[in-house]
Amino acid sequence: MEQSLVMDASATSPWTGRLRWLAYALILAGLLLLLKALPVDALVRALTRWIESLGFWGPAIFAALYAVWATALLPAAALTLVGGAVFGLAVGTAAVWSGAVVAMALSFLIARYAARERVERMARANPKFGAIDRAIGQGGWKIVAMLRLSPAVPFNLQNYLYGLTPIRFWPCVLTSAVAILPGTFLYTYLGHVAGQGLQAAGGGEGRPPAQWALLGVGLLATLGVTVYVTKLARRALAEQAGVAEQAPATPNGSEPASPRSPVALLSVAGALFALGLFAYVQRDWLQGAFGPPQVVLREAYEHKADGPDLDHMPFDRLLAAYVDERGLVDYEGLREREADLDAYLLSLSQAPFDAMGRNQKLALLLNAYNAFTLELILDHWPVDSITHIPAPERWDAVRWNIAGKLYSLNQIEHEQIRPKFAEPRIHFALVCAAMGCPKLRNEAYEPELLEEQLEEQAWYVHSHDTWFRFDAAERKASLTLLYQWYAGDFEQAAGSSLAFAARYAPELAAALEKQHRVSIEWLDYDWSLNRQGGATQ
Repeated sequence: MEQSLVMDASATSPWTGRLRWLAYALILAGLLLLLKALPVDALVRALTRWIESLGFWGPAIFAALYAVWATALLPAAALTLVGGAVFGLAVGTAAVWSGAVVAMALSFLIARYAARERVERMARANPKFGAIDRAIGQGGWKIVAMLRLSPAVPFNLQNYLYGLTPIRFWPCVLTSAVAILPGTFLYTYLGHVAGQGLQAAGGGEGRPPAQWALLGVGLLATLGVTVYVTKLARRALAEQAGVAEQAPATPNGSEPASPRSPVALLSVAGALFALGLFAYVQRDWLQGAFGPPQVVLREAYEHKADGPDLDHMPFDRLLAAYVDERGLVDYEGLREREADLDAYLLSLSQAPFDAMGRNQKLALLLNAYNAFTLELILDHWPVDSITHIPAPERWDAVRWNIAGKLYSLNQIEHEQIRPKFAEPRIHFALVCAAMGCPKLRNEAYEPELLEEQLEEQAWYVHSHDTWFRFDAAERKASLTLLYQWYAGDFEQAAGSSLAFAARYAPELAAALEKQHRVSIEWLDYDWSLNRQGGATQ
């Protein structure tokens, strides 16, 4: 956890200063490209949902993870930001601070009693440690406080080095615990603000402008106080111990190497920028690799009472004949009627999609997705799971024709349905040929019955243990992973996945109405084929 945001911009020459500013610009550009390319909002949401599922123990587990991370000398600044984004300002600060204090104590004890020789080698490699050791011998906990406020060495390394100094355990840990609070609060604040921005960008409930203004003012005030305290501590260190500005001596006795040389910084900045540029070029693949893309739900089409329609009865007859009440498919029987399925797929390719109304389009897209999935299974028969089909031939294969245009199954779902219909219930209607998917209806979706059919699907999902359970005594909801993968869709519709599920679960709705804390666990997703009679072998 870094505690100082202040960088000394002084340079030995004009070119040194210019190169350093170029490095800073490249670092900023690289970070922006990475933020643009990576599904950071989805990752934060997934982490948030996982920690929320831990209930009361979430902050404690995060603090323990933080302690292990920092004790292992890994940079903890990113975890501090995550703490603010996930838990908010108060709980996030408490969780990060607790983890940092435990890490400080563990590192001190390891250095003093368990790994002294190794830490001594680290100390000899740090040119400032001799001055730190002498200063602590004279000033004790006061020097520790100033070093924590404006570290002459990184936070994690300080934790170990103090174990080699004359200072006792409790004065060191207690002083450090107080002195790290400004930096902890600042970085947690940064994470909290970033988390709010990601929530709004992902379509979640945003804050009004006045609250954003207060967040901004609070952040600036925190930054100002931290910078001011850091400068005071640095000045005091320079006056009392000569620790803050010492430069490393070179082995051959020549002039000290400048710690401000921009070459290494520029190299790191260039590498980060290159990584960000590569990630941005590959952003579609990266976002797909981390799960479904986040979308903003909206209604893109108008209702048209007199719009053209497509005859879905051929598909309806196939579903009635080969899909049972549980949604299981007789694929062997369907293979004998594959010509009829192919004829329906041909009609989809000739559909007057552009002229259709809203419900006609949604019914067509739902039926098309499910029909294409059935055809995909038949093309690779026999198969025990859709996941056994080679990835290039599965959800990303651009081969399915709707109104003369080719799409992949992922494109149909994530580009043609989700961002163009403000309708999260479609996740209970699209069926991926797996037992973990909602059941496949044994009838086609029809425009005039669409609302009733989607509502029936939603109630069915929430009345079966495969997808939903609620333990009122334990206040624990067990949800299908659909609620995790598409949390942004459900949050836009109802505020949270739990709130959406509560529409179809009266006991859960009552618990939320009483403002009870409900924990979440995620049900296993069964990818075995939704086949009548079980496995194919």
